[in-house]
Amino acid sequence: MFDRPEQLGAIWRDGAALYDAVGAAPPGATVAACPGWTVVDLAGHVGEVHHFWRWVVESGATEPSAYAEPDRPADDALVAWGRRQVNVLVQVLTVAEPTTPVWSWAPGETDVAWITRRMAHETAVHRWDAEHAAGRAWAMSPALAADGLAELFSYFTGTPVAGAAPVGGTVHLHATDPELPDGAGEWLLDAAETGPIRARPEHAKGDVALRGTAADILLALWRRVPLDDRFTIFGDLHVAERLIGRTDLG
Repeated sequence: MFDRPEQLGAIWRDGAALYDAVGAAPPGATVAACPGWTVVDLAGHVGEVHHFWRWVVESGATEPSAYAEPDRPADDALVAWGRRQVNVLVQVLTVAEPTTPVWSWAPGETDVAWITRRMAHETAVHRWDAEHAAGRAWAMSPALAADGLAELFSYFTGTPVAGAAPVGGTVHLHATDPELPDGAGEWLLDAAETGPIRARPEHAKGDVALRGTAADILLALWRRVPLDDRFTIFGDLHVAERLIGRTDLG
């Protein structure tokens, strides 16, 4: 279980490292997973996301219509501004009661605890984007990545991309990190022809099995890395590719 103190620590640590990577990236470096974005755009996006959710928690908002978007700083001021957004967000989340009711876009998830978890994973994936753009290697911890997979399956696999091909089989995911408890790194995924992807945390045979670290599996499902030799794959690779391409990640 990746608990609240770990989530808060991850937001602070990965947020700071994200902006370090943005500062280290070559001018105009692009973000491969976000077509048309440079690292400057990434920095602005993450800062705005942190600003918005800090406002939700700080104001106790139960709907977002009163939110006023911040003025975006000049490009050469974005890193410093983004760092402030991380720090203030962590401060606000730290003192907030986790069960306080607030708005979120996830049905049935209307408390500060949900936002804290969401921001840990939002920040970690975008830290990877920034590190990759800067040409630096970084792997998130197995515990963070495994919880990121559970969060992804809970909130991001319900809506298929329009016109997506049927998956045509089941996918067994197996995270190989020795640090994970038994059973914490396995899922069986399947999808009806037009419905959501369903994920069950279990060891079961699928039409394709995908073995790798929890971090690599998470990044593949977020369409950050390809299904290449970082994975061991048994069965029909095309089933896994169709499943990964099926979800509308928003």
